[in-house]
Amino acid sequence: MVFALMLVLSGCGIRIPADPDGTLERISGGDLRVGASPAAGLVSVDGNEISGSIAVAVNGFAASRDAHVVWTVGSEEELVDGLENGRLDLAIGGMTEQTPWSERVSVTRSYPALSPEGREVVILLPMGENALQSALEGYLDDKVGT
Repeated sequence: MVFALMLVLSGCGIRIPADPDGTLERISGGDLRVGASPAAGLVSVDGNEISGSIAVAVNGFAASRDAHVVWTVGSEEELVDGLENGRLDLAIGGMTEQTPWSERVSVTRSYPALSPEGREVVILLPMGENALQSALEGYLDDKVGT
């Protein structure tokens, strides 16, 4: 039954996972808008330069999609607002799987390999952008592991 439903849906041009706002399609060959909140050992901000283990991973993901990263620096709350209002595609910082923002935004699986201390680091995305989340998690699984 499930296979038949998937076959019917694929014939209708519906892709699963999907992005209601088309984020993955928009960023491919375009701009990936990423919010960064400084977090020791994970995300460093020096003027216009964003670095750290999570920033390196995001830059790699962007390169894999032929996308250019456009950085915005702010507090976690400002970044979550940006995700909710469609101004950002991803948010990085010291967020972990216990993030209080999970009621307002989507949260990737945890990636302790991104943290020098092995913390359960996550990346935040807009709710419902499942194709973007699937592509990002697939990239991270392949490049840094879980």
